[in-house]
Amino acid sequence: MGDVAEAVEMQAALLGMRRACGLPVAFGGLLPAGERRLRIAELSGAATRALHGLVVATGSGLGGRAMALARPCAVTDYHASRHISHEYDVAVAAEGLRAVLAVPVVVRRKVRGVLYAALREATPLGDRALDAAVAAARDVEQALAVREEVRRLSAAAREVLVREASPREAAAPEAMAGPGAWERVRDTHSDLRALASRVTDPGLREELVALCGRLATATGSGAGRGGRLPVALTPREVDVLACVAGGATNAAAGQRLGLRPETVKGYLRSAMRKLGARTRLEAVVAARRAGALP
Repeated sequence: MGDVAEAVEMQAALLGMRRACGLPVAFGGLLPAGERRLRIAELSGAATRALHGLVVATGSGLGGRAMALARPCAVTDYHASRHISHEYDVAVAAEGLRAVLAVPVVVRRKVRGVLYAALREATPLGDRALDAAVAAARDVEQALAVREEVRRLSAAAREVLVREASPREAAAPEAMAGPGAWERVRDTHSDLRALASRVTDPGLREELVALCGRLATATGSGAGRGGRLPVALTPREVDVLACVAGGATNAAAGQRLGLRPETVKGYLRSAMRKLGARTRLEAVVAARRAGALP
């Protein structure tokens, strides 16, 4: 699912970049974890398949230079440029490209890929093209960062649930990993809820929501395992309660969930009414008893 989703995200970024900067050709690829080479896997606007599958090493060609420097690089005439090596001239010539821009995709200070935009004329590329390419790279960076965080938190959640499955530990989940373990469970649940609202992949979002539900009922309280919640809270109301449970203000919860503080306040009031709570703390306690929060 991850490879397919990343391919879709790359295609969307390349198409958006072409439309925004007006350049006819865009292409790019991602580096596998720990690798120093990327493979051009996605093309948009290309007339041939010459670039598809091309393996670009760090330091080689324009893209390799962008990878090595971790910053955008451009040439007005690819074949005549003296600032890059020319291992890939045959493929670039086959596509008829002259002016080329390469922007690295950087996640947590590590280069994870490169996006290219190109013209078939030897014309200087202006700020409009650079800004559009950088914006597209930032979109891919954000998507990759979210996906990495999802994997990390999902692994943590599954580890908790495996431990919780032990009959001895199920009877006393707070003792699963010593003092403070259950607070980490609650933090993981809150982080997963916030991430789920930002994930565009429906399958991945559904998987995260299911993990959140399993974490919320891991104590065996409230609705119990596999049961229905006694209170019909909406997903957004649970998102807000999860943030509030972690001590977030309405403004902080809104920033985390991509909502305005007034909207957060409205969801919180609605949840409090359903839970019969008069304060934020009472709402969190009632939500935990109902099995909506761990």
